Amino acid sequence: MASLHYKFAAMNSGKSTQLIQAHFNYCERGMHPLAMTPAIDDRFGVGVISARVGLTLKVEVFTEESDLFELIRGRNAEQRIDVFIVDEAQFLTKEQVYQLARIVDELDIPVVAYGLKTDFRAELFPGSYHLLCLADKVEELKSICWCGNKAHMNARVSGSGEVMRDGAQVEIGGNDRYVSLCRKHYLEGKAYS
Repeated sequence: MASLHYKFAAMNSGKSTQLIQAHFNYCERGMHPLAMTPAIDDRFGVGVISARVGLTLKVEVFTEESDLFELIRGRNAEQRIDVFIVDEAQFLTKEQVYQLARIVDELDIPVVAYGLKTDFRAELFPGSYHLLCLADKVEELKSICWCGNKAHMNARVSGSGEVMRDGAQVEIGGNDRYVSLCRKHYLEGKAYS
């Protein structure tokens, strides 16, 4: 029976590396995975998932308006999809998370969603919130703070390295804009040693 998996972590935890490896494993076994990433995340090009260790994967994109259930149902009718893999799942809408659940329950296709849990203000993203509510399996991937403790906070930093507390929830960026911190250093606003 298919399941809805949500794998979350702070930035720089290896989510993209794990996603690309999972996609590869399905392909290597002659299976047909379908991976997608949100169009809004174009840091490495539209439809490109890139891991810091140098791996990349060209995939399709979705937008807030995409009906993922209908998309997967149509694709599955053309060729069996063995797993649907979603990158940057925090950007899913509530409706899209429910569509993922329908893909699992009605089409019997496993779904594995990777993403952040919280934003730079320590608030849940809508997609993350609904995945935590609906997922059959939830797994936290590990990342570390500069101090060596577990990092589970995503701090947005200014050009001068100051931890920011205000601003729009979504601002696309990588290591130039965000650092992973333990709670202590996040609350202290101490982005670096």
